[in-house]
Amino acid sequence: MEAQIKTLIANVLFFKGLSDAEIDDLYRITSERTYQRNQIVFSDGEEGAGFFLVIEGRISVYKMSPEGKEQILHILGPGEPLGQVAVFAGASFPANAQAIAVSRLLFFPRRAFVNLIRARPTLALNMLAILSNRLREFTVQIENISLKEVPARLASYLLYLSEEQHNTARLQLTISKAQLASIIGTIPETLSRILNRMSAKKLIQVNGREIKLVDRENLVALAEHGRLVDL
Repeated sequence: MEAQIKTLIANVLFFKGLSDAEIDDLYRITSERTYQRNQIVFSDGEEGAGFFLVIEGRISVYKMSPEGKEQILHILGPGEPLGQVAVFAGASFPANAQAIAVSRLLFFPRRAFVNLIRARPTLALNMLAILSNRLREFTVQIENISLKEVPARLASYLLYLSEEQHNTARLQLTISKAQLASIIGTIPETLSRILNRMSAKKLIQVNGREIKLVDRENLVALAEHGRLVDL
């Protein structure tokens, strides 16, 4: 098990290029934590005492509006870091995190990790790469929610999932449709209507949690321009 966790650490973009000895140093400062389904990992505004790496399970990162509406920002799975912004900023967590399945996380305490960064600047450069990528994701998400209609948002997200799953045409949803609705800023009933409409137009095929991208060209047109190309 120790060897598997060290391999997981070594494969995280943060830690690419580190030597076996450096991976060992990282592993030594960690502790493992288990969270049950629906258990809170951390809350918005809570002191950022460290960050996490998902070993098993899935974690929802979300914000709550004053009216109580939930907006999911990320769904994170094995091998993905969580809460690293607080480590760099020395600040509180900027969102909530909750296990949506039984999850095992590796915890990196902030003080010990910062000491390692001082000794190995490569870690800081790798973390900046991850944070830059997350900023890009947020920018796209904000653009989608504020400027695009729901069908275009959904098309954008399906294409993003395809890229994330190695450009496959058959996507596996690892989250519920209610969570998908939250990610694209709508409600489950509207999501179901849009999925049915896109299926009727032969853009996609839906079979449970599998979604097949049938007409990628028109999905791209819908995502980018809010309309289909002439058929």
